[in-house]
Amino acid sequence: MATMSKNGFQLWKLLFMISRFWSLSTGQIVYSVPEEVNTGTTVGNLAKDLNLNVQDLVHRGFQIVPGPNKRYFDLNAKTGVLHVLERIDRDALCSRSLKCTLPLEAIVNAPLNIYRFEVNILDVNDNSPSFRTPDIYLNISEYALPGERFTLPRAHDADVGSNTVKSYKLSQNEYFSLDVQSGGEQSVSADLVLQKALDREKQPAVHLTLTAVDGGKPPTSGTANIIINVIDVNDNIPGFSKQLYKARVTENSPVGTSVITVHANDADEGLNGEIEYSFVTHDSDVVDEFSINPVTGEISVRGNVDYETRNAVEIRVQAKDKGANPRAAHCKVLVEIIDINDNSPEITVTSLVNFVKEDASVDTMVAMVTVMDKDAGRNGEVKLKLMGSVPFSIQNSYKNYYTLIVNGPLDRESASQYNVTIIATDEGTPPLSSSTIITVHVSDVNDNPPRFPEPVINVYVKENSQIGAVIHTVSAFDPDVGDNARITYSLIESSKSTSVTSLVNINSDSGDIHSLQSFNYEEMKTFQFKVQATDSGAPPLSSNVSVNVFILDENDNSPGILAPYSEHGSVNTENIPYSAEAGYFVAKIRAVDADSGYNALLSYHISEPKGNNLFRIGSSSGEIRTKRRMSDNDLKTHPLVIVVSDSGEPSLSATVSIDIVVVESTGDIQTQFKHAPMKEESFSDLNLYLLIAIVSVSVIFLLSLISLIAVKCCRTDGSFSRYSAPVITTHPDGSWSYSKSTQQYDVCFSSDTLKSDVVVFPAPFPPADAELISINGGDTFTRTQTLPNKEKVRKKITNV
Repeated sequence: MATMSKNGFQLWKLLFMISRFWSLSTGQIVYSVPEEVNTGTTVGNLAKDLNLNVQDLVHRGFQIVPGPNKRYFDLNAKTGVLHVLERIDRDALCSRSLKCTLPLEAIVNAPLNIYRFEVNILDVNDNSPSFRTPDIYLNISEYALPGERFTLPRAHDADVGSNTVKSYKLSQNEYFSLDVQSGGEQSVSADLVLQKALDREKQPAVHLTLTAVDGGKPPTSGTANIIINVIDVNDNIPGFSKQLYKARVTENSPVGTSVITVHANDADEGLNGEIEYSFVTHDSDVVDEFSINPVTGEISVRGNVDYETRNAVEIRVQAKDKGANPRAAHCKVLVEIIDINDNSPEITVTSLVNFVKEDASVDTMVAMVTVMDKDAGRNGEVKLKLMGSVPFSIQNSYKNYYTLIVNGPLDRESASQYNVTIIATDEGTPPLSSSTIITVHVSDVNDNPPRFPEPVINVYVKENSQIGAVIHTVSAFDPDVGDNARITYSLIESSKSTSVTSLVNINSDSGDIHSLQSFNYEEMKTFQFKVQATDSGAPPLSSNVSVNVFILDENDNSPGILAPYSEHGSVNTENIPYSAEAGYFVAKIRAVDADSGYNALLSYHISEPKGNNLFRIGSSSGEIRTKRRMSDNDLKTHPLVIVVSDSGEPSLSATVSIDIVVVESTGDIQTQFKHAPMKEESFSDLNLYLLIAIVSVSVIFLLSLISLIAVKCCRTDGSFSRYSAPVITTHPDGSWSYSKSTQQYDVCFSSDTLKSDVVVFPAPFPPADAELISINGGDTFTRTQTLPNKEKVRKKITNV
């Protein structure tokens, strides 16, 4: 390709700057750029021409859509300027087409839009005219008459338009002139016109120079030699130097590669001795693959030479002179095609086992594979291998037949299938390879027993629960599949005497354990058994789990009164002296409860008579003591009904009746039992009025005292009275217990309080249901107060 002059390039550069335009008729951008411009040359500002915001280009991903023409251009995503990325050869892209347009597309996102634009590649005069052959041979008889015309071959110019061939010139001579005809912008031809008769004896050959000139600025030209042989009488036959020529050519050789040159001689002169070579056979495949230079006899590659199609070609060549009566000779050319490694191996799976058992032994065949390579020699020798670490191997069984076999342990639970990649590589230089993937499915065998999540299961069941209730559900897991993972459950007898099948039953499918009886905590507190999980494989596998069942106590037993007060329907009598002091021990009630825990935690209370102010009973000890000294107004016989209650939910209780008889001296004290309580003598009217008066005065005095204390507390800015209070202790598990020990606290009571005992709960504070807890004779908590030390104080109110 001819080099363009500096002035010419500057001219084209100016033309390029002028040629950029926007096609208003189609709404599409069209740019023009000369061919052969330097990389980096600006084609146009695409973002500006598309009215796109430059600041959004990177964010919106402004780019050229991939395509066959993208390789020649580069779009700056920041500025939107289109540059030349690769040298553009218009002659290679568009050949002889007058217009060479490269369609392109650009895309932006957010929102998505596609813009189409074109770049016209302008031709520059970078090619000089040239003739297909440097020498043009004409055989003209010496008897040719002046004015006879001889057509000359056209010159070829890869450029188009004004840059193509525009005229021909002929070198100065005395025999010929040139007649140039124009058939349009792209068609200019020339004829050689004989001006003077030839004389072979005077000049056997005439040498001329034909010059083809294009229309570029500056113009370029190309020349061809015209050799005119003056023919004489043809009386000799051409002869080849060999009758058989042998040659070798590599397959896939590029077009134009020389194969061999044949040569023939003719003793004649002029046209009679000028030889033209050609192929005798007209087979299309030979014509397509090779060509022969008619002048030189050089045979060269014309098409695709493929060893796999044909490894040798036989060509018959003819050499014929150009005499008036031409004469010819023939020879053979044997062309051997040399193989190159241009074919990758082809892998074919001829048979494949659908499933391979996970316990398959080593060397178990999985698939049969064949491999073919169309090349020859080492180019066709193939080796197979497996990619990665898999429990398989590939072995050659016969020639190009291979087998895929098991080469290691399989475990379906770890991998239920394998994608085995087989790579085939030939021995060529460079080697070529191909691959295929075979999917091998691993089928399950019963190699895993069922598994329980833990070896021991603890089950807690309330006593007196409903017969047939589900007390627990066991579940085992089997990593196998199908029947190998289908689990049934069964009970295994323990070594103890009690038969577990009389206590519980298990659903073999669901694992639900049902009770077969209502359990009694007092009779049986715990029992153990085992559950076996068995799969349905062949042979079946199993595993066991130990189940510990703990019976939880319910409050289903009432307290029982111990002797000497345990006789039902009897009334017990206790005597005390009239001189007994406050705190005198009268009797002690003892009781037991067959339950346990809170259900067996007993408390003692005086149920009748209500509001008794002479006797008290220890709520936890059951000891009956006097609260004060006797007076003349007290009755001689005091019938008491003692209630013993447990702490269950709901609470159960028992009662015992005791008649306490006041005697004059300790010598008269004796225990008596009687079946009916003695009736007390009725109060006289005078005694009743006296009692009412005493009570009224006491109430008035007590209310006045409380009011004075309340006023004093409020006026002394936080001054509190010292008060001793029993303490209830809260345990970490949320339970609480009552303590008879006391602590001193400053307490201020409101004016509406009649009589208060303060009970202090250390943090954490007991739950709300503690409001109904009975302490010291049935008093209940009804009010809450916060002390200065931030402790909660509940006051229990007793009506006087």
